[in-house]
Amino acid sequence: MDLKNFSEDLKVKASKIKVMAFDVDGVFTDGSLTFDQDGKEYKTFNAKDGQGIVCVEKAGIITVIITARKNGTVEHRANNLGITELHQGIKYKLPVLEQIVKERGFSMEEVSYMGDDLPDICILEKVGLACCPNDAVDEVKNICNFVSTKNGGCGAIRELCDFVLNSQGVEPLSIVRSAQKCK
Repeated sequence: MDLKNFSEDLKVKASKIKVMAFDVDGVFTDGSLTFDQDGKEYKTFNAKDGQGIVCVEKAGIITVIITARKNGTVEHRANNLGITELHQGIKYKLPVLEQIVKERGFSMEEVSYMGDDLPDICILEKVGLACCPNDAVDEVKNICNFVSTKNGGCGAIRELCDFVLNSQGVEPLSIVRSAQKCK
């Protein structure tokens, strides 16, 4: 990732990140809600976004999902990626994130959050690095420090993960090479 396209202020904010938190619908997914005839909900996730999550976790960054909806597929995906801070069915997200940050001994300045819609604004206004996918609603885009060039569910998370890692002097490829035992 070429960091020349980003302001120094934004790179400094990203260099401080210790916790990366995310909404699900519209961030991990494209925002579509798909149901079968029995009402079972299905979600589609992006593999590249998942690799981004794995890389930041290997770099020691804590990953968090906070979502208003509750779905077994999200739990499965979180488990698959090693995300231990999964909070579903959360109407008021900010107090949950503040509690996680307090328990871990961090400040909100050390937190990034990626959201895409109006219920995410309370968190986005409090974190050190406010982020959104390219297809977020305008009210969200207007307050975010980092607006991905990718849409939700289409690589926005990966782009953010790569940006944060690169801003901290960590190359995602080196993490993968080490994990894969490549030379």
